[in-house]
Amino acid sequence: MNSESLVEVSVLPDALCEREQWVCWKEEERDGKATKIPVTPGSGEFASSTDSETWTGVEIALDYVESGNADGVGFVFTDDDPIVGVDLDDCRDSETGDADDAALDIIERLDSYTEVSPSGTGYHVLIKGDLPDGRNRRGSFELYETARFFTVTGDHVEETPSRVARRQDALSAIHREYVQDTDDSSEAEPDQRESANKKSTADGPSEVDVDLEDEELLEKAMNASNGTKFERLWKGNTSGYDSQSEADMALCNMLAFWTGGDQTEMDSLFRQSGLLREKWDEVHYADGSTYGEKTIERAVGNTSAFYDPEPREEQTQDSPSTEDSSVDTGRDESRRSQAYLTEKNRLLAERVEELETLLEWKNERIDELEAEVERLTAELTEYEQETEQTHEEQTTDVSLDDEEESQSESVWGRTKRLFGNDPHS
Repeated sequence: MNSESLVEVSVLPDALCEREQWVCWKEEERDGKATKIPVTPGSGEFASSTDSETWTGVEIALDYVESGNADGVGFVFTDDDPIVGVDLDDCRDSETGDADDAALDIIERLDSYTEVSPSGTGYHVLIKGDLPDGRNRRGSFELYETARFFTVTGDHVEETPSRVARRQDALSAIHREYVQDTDDSSEAEPDQRESANKKSTADGPSEVDVDLEDEELLEKAMNASNGTKFERLWKGNTSGYDSQSEADMALCNMLAFWTGGDQTEMDSLFRQSGLLREKWDEVHYADGSTYGEKTIERAVGNTSAFYDPEPREEQTQDSPSTEDSSVDTGRDESRRSQAYLTEKNRLLAERVEELETLLEWKNERIDELEAEVERLTAELTEYEQETEQTHEEQTTDVSLDDEEESQSESVWGRTKRLFGNDPHS
């Protein structure tokens, strides 16, 4: 980050600066795409949006950027603060500053602190409120409330307030209109299915609205043909899986079926299971997605058929009694097995990528330390040389003084003999 783009603290809202929830970030290329990696100010190690030990105050974060060790700063959202981040991507011309109508509508209605994103092609809006239930992302529009970090540029949009304002009503309305309303499935994210609530039929996909209470849903899942497997995973038993991540995916695949692909309900149910761990809410992906969000997203994408509350479908899932239903069940199991193997490969590939990234950072750190050792060694050698030279000069001065003193004594002795003071003369 050059000096012209450094963030001025005076520009940032007090609601952010008063909290020690700041990290720095470095931009690196991953698979040909620029990625912002969160780092801890001072140490330069990976920062976690769920570990407060890796966060600092805003001044420390800015100093670390100014020293040239990072490219920018970011603010971490937590459950302990009322702040919500609204991320509007790909809606602004970085050259002219022109923005599309939807972005301008959202910014105007939220009427709170807004700044231009690091790329110059989007906006970040910060408000106070509670994120409504349901999905939090649609297309290039995202909402953050916890376990995420938001890049902060200080490039304040002058027409907006300089403070973080409470805008609950506006947030709820915008969430409903721009995120929750999914009538137009063409705007769904490209890496998800056309709809999270669809099932496969002979006539093609159709909408499924599964409205079951948690207890009823769990009862049906545990009484189904694969109920033993579901119950074992639900209680946190990962036996039969190479890793807990694979067990997480297996449970989410089954939850996707029973919830009709409702990602919010899937998350709520998984948090009640014995498999829940801190990793669930950790950010593991460059787009800011948590491990849990991405696991749920992929489970929905891998599921080809969803539970239908109609008795016909319930019979097919719970107690198949016909030859056709048996064939369908076999096909479903085959598809699930294939999806499981595919996801297992993905998880392994992601793990390899994580380890490669960590190794790269460690190597960079080793290079930095070796350079520092080399610099200190050079300084020590120079110091020793200067010390040795000073010692030699001092030794030479002492020798000259001794010689002069010896000569002086010799002259004095001859003088005394000349004047008869020497009894031996």
